[in-house]
Amino acid sequence: MSGEKTLSELGLTARGGREARISGISVDSRAVMPGHLFAAMPGTKVHGARFVDAALSQGAAAVLTDAEGAQIAAEALAGSEVALVIAADPRQALAFACALFFGAQPATMIAVTGTNGKTSVATFVRRLWQEMGFRAVNLGTTGIEGDWQAPLRHTTPDPITLHKALAEAALAGVEHAAMEASSHGLDQRRLDGVQLRAAGFTNFSQDHLDYHADFEEYFAAKAGLFARVLPEEGTAVVNIDDARGIDMLAIAKARGQETLTVGDSLGADLRLLGQRFDATGQELRLSWHGVVEQLRLNLIGGFQGQNALLAAGLVIACGAEAEDVFRALPKLDTVRGRMQLAATRDSGAAVYVDFAHTPDAVSTAIKALRPHVMGRLVAIIGAGGDRDAGKRPLMGAAAAEHADVVIVTDDNPRSEDPAAIRLQVLGGAPEAIEVGDRAEAILRGVDMLQPGDALLVCGKGHETGQIVGDTVYPFDDVEQASVAVAALDGRGL
Repeated sequence: MSGEKTLSELGLTARGGREARISGISVDSRAVMPGHLFAAMPGTKVHGARFVDAALSQGAAAVLTDAEGAQIAAEALAGSEVALVIAADPRQALAFACALFFGAQPATMIAVTGTNGKTSVATFVRRLWQEMGFRAVNLGTTGIEGDWQAPLRHTTPDPITLHKALAEAALAGVEHAAMEASSHGLDQRRLDGVQLRAAGFTNFSQDHLDYHADFEEYFAAKAGLFARVLPEEGTAVVNIDDARGIDMLAIAKARGQETLTVGDSLGADLRLLGQRFDATGQELRLSWHGVVEQLRLNLIGGFQGQNALLAAGLVIACGAEAEDVFRALPKLDTVRGRMQLAATRDSGAAVYVDFAHTPDAVSTAIKALRPHVMGRLVAIIGAGGDRDAGKRPLMGAAAAEHADVVIVTDDNPRSEDPAAIRLQVLGGAPEAIEVGDRAEAILRGVDMLQPGDALLVCGKGHETGQIVGDTVYPFDDVEQASVAVAALDGRGL
C-alpha cells in the first residue's frame, strides 16, 4: 500500500536539495518512528515545530513545516542531517504528500459540503451505488460505513488518517466513495489530494462561528471544495434553491467545471416538481431535463427528499444512467440519527431523533416533520458548549416558532456551565420548559404525547455519548426514547 518513498516522490523539495527516504508520516511527535516525515504544523495554541526535537529523538528522517516553524526549530535542526522542507502552505503540502505516500484511492469519489445534510447526502450516494452493484463507502460524521468500515474521530479526518483509510478501502475492493467535506476540513486542506469526480453543495446557514471569523470566511472555506479541491474536469452538483447556491455555481463555472443543478427552482436540471407526505414517507414528482418521473421515498421530512435528489444528481454526475438512479431511489432508508424513528407509543404517537444543531436545521427539521403529524409537535432542543454561542437564542427561537411545545435541555455542555447555555437558548424561547437532565427531558416529552402527536429530539442524532467537562458519558437519544416509551407504556425493559 505504501512502503518507503523519497521526498521527491512525495512532491517535496528539501532545503539544499537534501533527499530522504520516508517510511511513514506523523503530525504527532509521539507517533514518530525511524524514517518518518514529521509534519510540524502551525496550531491554534502551539506551533508543531516546538516538538521537532522530540521527533528527531524518535528518528524522524525529515521535517515539513512553514517559515515560522523553521525559525522555531532552528536550534533543534542545527547541525542535523535531517531534511527540512519549508512550504508556504504546509497543510496542503502534507495532504498531497499523504496522497502520494499511500497511493490508492477508490476510482470514483465525490465530496459534499454545506451546513446541513452532508451525512444524509453522502450516505444516500453510497447506498445508491450499492443498489447499482458497486462496492461503496461513505466517510464522515458517522465514521466509514458501507462495504468497508472503520471509525473516524472527525467529520473530515486529517490527511494521514484519510489517505490511509482510502488506500485500505481501495485495496479491499471498494470502487466508490462519498465524503463529507466540513468547513474545518476544507480550511485546513485535509481534502487536498483526494481525486474527486464530482462535488455537491447542500445549503448554507449559521454554524461554526466559534472557528470562522464571520459568515464570509465560513462560506469561503466551503467554497474551497469547488474553487480548489474539485478538478476543472469535475462536475459541480449544486442546490440552487439555497441563496448561496448561485454563488457556488458561479465559482464552479469560473473554474470551467461541468454543472448539474438541483432544486425546485425553475431551470434546475434535476427539478423537484412536488412532494406529497403521509405518515411513513413521501411521494416525489421530479423532472430530469424535462422528462417527468414519480416515485416514493420511505423517508420522513421534505428536506430528506431534497437530500435524496442531490444524492441522485451526484450519482448521475459520476456517470450513472438517470433511469437506474431513479429506480434505486425508493430503496433508500433513514440515515442513523437523521429524522430517525426511535420509538412509537401504543397510542401511535411517534418519537423521532435528528442531528439538527443549528438554527436553520432546527427550523427545517420541525417544519419538515409537520406534514406527517396530525396532532401536536413537541421539540426537545439544546446547544453544545465551547461552540458558536451566537446561535443558541436563534435555535430557541426557531423551535418556539415552529413547534407546539418546546423543552430546553442539555446537549454536550463540555467545559461550560450547562445552566448558562440553557439560559441562552431560553432567550429565544421564553415560554419553553426547562429540564436540564436530558434523559428526564426525553421522558417528559414522551409522557406529553397523545394520539396523533410526535416528539422530535434535536441535537445529538447518532451520537452515543454526552460530553460533560472532559468526560464522555454513555448517552443515546434513540435508546433513551425507547426506554421512555417502554416505561410509560408498561412494556418492561
